[in-house]
Amino acid sequence: MKRILIIEDDKSIGELERDYLEIEGFSVEIALTGDEGLTKALLDDIDLVLLDLMLPGVNGFQICKAIRLEKDIPILMVSAKKEDIDKIRGLGLGADDYIVKPFSPSELVARVKAHLARYERLIGKEVQTDSGIAIRGLRIDKASRRVFVNNHEVIFTTKEFDLLTFLALHPNHVFKKDELFERLWGYDSLGEISTVTVHIRKIREKIETDPSNPQYIETVWGAGYRFKE
Repeated sequence: MKRILIIEDDKSIGELERDYLEIEGFSVEIALTGDEGLTKALLDDIDLVLLDLMLPGVNGFQICKAIRLEKDIPILMVSAKKEDIDKIRGLGLGADDYIVKPFSPSELVARVKAHLARYERLIGKEVQTDSGIAIRGLRIDKASRRVFVNNHEVIFTTKEFDLLTFLALHPNHVFKKDELFERLWGYDSLGEISTVTVHIRKIREKIETDPSNPQYIETVWGAGYRFKE
């Protein structure tokens, strides 16, 4: 049974989310403060975190950053804030999704299921037979989900690794942003393809000597992105 942690200071909202997720067979815990939620997320065996942004004590951005430094599990940010800057900041800190309140319980459940399914598949529960990819000092080990730049390991989030690997497996092919989002996130994003741009930027910061002049992932203006072989 998958364990979901809801970090939400509004008890009624947290309990509503819990009820719908438990109906679907998940084990759910609720933390009402940022400090309690961060402790549970780091110490307990949690499979996915639903994280509100506006929390007493430690806020959602701080929690997301702290979890991502320690664990590679799906993090879904939940907030009434619709501003793009908050979405971009959250995704840049390693969140896998950003859900704007109010939302339907069925949408929440669908997104939780989608992220858990992809996470299981992509962490290697389906056996990886191809050992990896090596191009000009960049090495991607698919089996262990590790990335090395000039023999130094660089830490990637789940989606960053998935996106880099997908592009590297299709060298010289130009992919549109919406195509990448559909292939890697796999569901209707309500138009939030900006997450692709954020992830590309974070990947470049980790693998490129000069991110402003990328040698691996090129921007094809007006078309999309291409991994240069």
